[in-house]
Amino acid sequence: MTRLTSVARGLITAFAALLAATASTATASTATAQAKTEPKAPKDFVALRSVDPTIIQEMRYVTPHNFVGERIDGYLQPTCILTRPAAQALHKAQRKLLRQGYTLKVYDCYRPQRAVDHFVRWAEDLDDEAMKGEFYPNVDKTRLFADGYIAEKSGHSRGSTLDVTLVRLPAKPTRPYRPEEPLVPCFAPRGERFPDNSIDMGTGFDCFDTLSHTLDPRIQGEQRANRLLLKNTLEGLGFVNLAEEWWHYTYKPEPYPNTYFDFPVSRKSLTGAH
Repeated sequence: MTRLTSVARGLITAFAALLAATASTATASTATAQAKTEPKAPKDFVALRSVDPTIIQEMRYVTPHNFVGERIDGYLQPTCILTRPAAQALHKAQRKLLRQGYTLKVYDCYRPQRAVDHFVRWAEDLDDEAMKGEFYPNVDKTRLFADGYIAEKSGHSRGSTLDVTLVRLPAKPTRPYRPEEPLVPCFAPRGERFPDNSIDMGTGFDCFDTLSHTLDPRIQGEQRANRLLLKNTLEGLGFVNLAEEWWHYTYKPEPYPNTYFDFPVSRKSLTGAH
């Protein structure tokens, strides 16, 4: 009986080891398969830094400093990705502005569809108003879709749209955002709202308010001149401004006018695409 018991125990141990090895292999195969199925960018998408490393990148949706209050789905790295024609046109704009003592700064570029879906889920959750005090103090959250602040599709997902501003040279860094800090309305005077290093555009970035309309008549003086400097420079190189957002520009003609991509914002999305 002792010999048979030893043999049985040996068989059981060997079988358990085989099951463990099989499970480990299956897990590794699943992980590999998932990694391989993540979509990649088309060949004519580029990292902006490879076309113009002088443009400042402050990618807000990789951080919690945005209207949702957390990192947005699909933003794996703080890198600006654009179609090559849009990136090259932005490079030309940067060359013009550098001679005038300014630099461009981008807040967002290509945006995956999964990020847009994240925005939609947030907008449908009427109880989540954590960032209302800064980004939409005067807008009822039930109105975000009707008033056009949130939509199920975004031009950013086509790869030729970006959110951009101007910074005066020499550029001082924007201090890090602290999630616990008090929220100040995005349309408050520049000295009171979050201290972005952008020149004064009248409101902060992603301000859900009619004051963000590029040519709103209430925006005058230096603030209006700053918006027009950005607008005239970019529109002279093929970009079109969204009238409701002073920061929003799309390069025309778009290489992908009807395609909404979903590859992650990551340098790996561009690996092997060129």
